[in-house]
Amino acid sequence: MLRGRLFRATSLALTLLLASAFLVPGLGPVATAQDSGSLTLWHGWTGAEADTLNNQIIPAWQEANPGIEIDVLAVPFDQLKNKYQTEAATGGGPDLLIGPADWVGELAEAELILPLDDLVGEDVLAQYVESAVDALRIDGQLYGLPESVETVALYYNTDLVPTAPASTADLISISAEIAAADSGNYGLALFSNFYHPAGYLFGWGGQIFDDTNHSAFDAPETVSFLGWMKDLTSQPGVYYQNDDAAISSLFKEGKAGMVINGPWALADYQAALGADKVAVAELPVISENGDAPAKPFLGVKHIMVNSNDSGDQAALAARFAEFFTGAEVGKILADGAGHLPANTGVDVSENPAASAFVAQAANSTPMPTIPQMGQVWTPAEDMIGKVLAGDATPEEAAASAAQSINDAIDLMDA
Repeated sequence: MLRGRLFRATSLALTLLLASAFLVPGLGPVATAQDSGSLTLWHGWTGAEADTLNNQIIPAWQEANPGIEIDVLAVPFDQLKNKYQTEAATGGGPDLLIGPADWVGELAEAELILPLDDLVGEDVLAQYVESAVDALRIDGQLYGLPESVETVALYYNTDLVPTAPASTADLISISAEIAAADSGNYGLALFSNFYHPAGYLFGWGGQIFDDTNHSAFDAPETVSFLGWMKDLTSQPGVYYQNDDAAISSLFKEGKAGMVINGPWALADYQAALGADKVAVAELPVISENGDAPAKPFLGVKHIMVNSNDSGDQAALAARFAEFFTGAEVGKILADGAGHLPANTGVDVSENPAASAFVAQAANSTPMPTIPQMGQVWTPAEDMIGKVLAGDATPEEAAASAAQSINDAIDLMDA
């Protein structure tokens, strides 16, 4: 059985690698003219990402390749992986799939995505942030090309929050002041899933897996994080809901001063509030834990090729993947959708929001790419939800989540 390996990087190396992604000039590959053919592409993008893909990227490819049709299908993100797995397992599915790096292990183990080592040259791979490429390797084989790196940081509306809070004590104080001034407003609106606040789990010293690739949630550090989350969400002016759209709506309507989100939300927030009112800062350090920094997930968005493709079709899909992850498209996605390009030929150093995300990414937690990661999300989200709702103590919720994850992992290994 294939086994994924965790993407490891020291803080210094990661800082240097990320910095190179924004400071090195040059252009990557653009579309190469071909005679004829067709490709299908599935994605889970919405909003500014989908608009940029449909209105700029696909037309740019087709202008350079008028004989190659691109059939694009948007699938709700929470359904995308399952739909792809079902279709690809029976010989179908799209030629190309856009997804996060934590899908790589599971899809590679099931042999549903194609290794690209024989289709993509070292000159192409040299264009990307090295750590982003490494995140897409399983047992030494490359299973995708990186389009962007991503993490979450703190967005704040400068009308309500002129200066970003440096610590969680500051955040709580600012939130209380905003609520006291207007009972209809909140300081912090928190998307209480697992991904968005996970940086605070890692800030408390929590881990996802132990040395055997089983759950490490049943630990004092997780319990401390959950207790802290319960206390934070009980503070005046702090609102939580496990609904991204509802949380973002509060921020876009000017009713919440701060939210935790990623670069994919930037364009939508700026369109709603005005670019001059939307600022980004690193997550506040944890006052209740000796000012320990929050270390959110570092992820990689990438494009994969269906393992059902072969020969000329696989080569054509790989050429589109090179185009999609090249400097030309990287610049389009940086400007249109707030992406942080993995291609080192894109310079966004003059963008304050991008710079803030780069700073946060340099103090982050690499997303595990092992297949077992797929068993974590739902139990982890339920763990947080139970504690915040008062349905379980932190100790009970952590133990229950760990058991659920381990049961699922054991079934994978059976």
